[in-house]
Amino acid sequence: MTFPAPRRHLLLYAERPARRMLQVLADLTVLVWTILVVNAAIALHDLVLTLQAPGRGLTDAGERVRGVFTGAADAAGGVPFVGDRLAGAFSPGSDAGASLIDAGQAQIAAVAAIATGLAWLVVVVAALPVLVTWLVLRLRWVLKARHAAAARDLDVDLLALRALVRGAPGRVRKAAGPAGDAAGAWRRGDPRVLLRLADLELGRMGLRGPTSVVTSGSAVARGEQ
Repeated sequence: MTFPAPRRHLLLYAERPARRMLQVLADLTVLVWTILVVNAAIALHDLVLTLQAPGRGLTDAGERVRGVFTGAADAAGGVPFVGDRLAGAFSPGSDAGASLIDAGQAQIAAVAAIATGLAWLVVVVAALPVLVTWLVLRLRWVLKARHAAAARDLDVDLLALRALVRGAPGRVRKAAGPAGDAAGAWRRGDPRVLLRLADLELGRMGLRGPTSVVTSGSAVARGEQ
């Protein structure tokens, strides 16, 4: 008898409602947290930018000083015979205004750099670890669920063995039925116990249990037990 090849499953969420709801809540929590952190970073950025006010005032003052001395130099330059000397006398004032402008612009740029750096620091410290942890856990679950869902089609024995090794002893004994000999039932290939153990292992990941198990070259459905 030929059985179909296992299908490749790519699940992003659990098949069982309870686990799927927890995953959705986790996604929403991470999303809300990220939005809050980004908004906080933006607010901090804007708050720090208010410290640019002194620099802007210094720049404005420098522009006024430079404008006054430049205008005076232009007017003095029109005086016959001594205009060039008079205009030159106002040059230090124009240079002082330019220095004030440069100092104000440097302060504005420094505050902007600090504001941007602090905003990114908040995002990196508060949001990035959460996002990385969430992504790693989600990818790990997706890969495990993919392999488990593929094994559910044709390798129920493996899932049952994993339940024996990793499952809670009480739940494993309960899956074995009244006898409670789960390991013995697995060795004998008891289809009812295999299905229950596989269901236990798949349920741990939020996946539906298998509907059939292959024993002695034939497929036995759950309803046929």
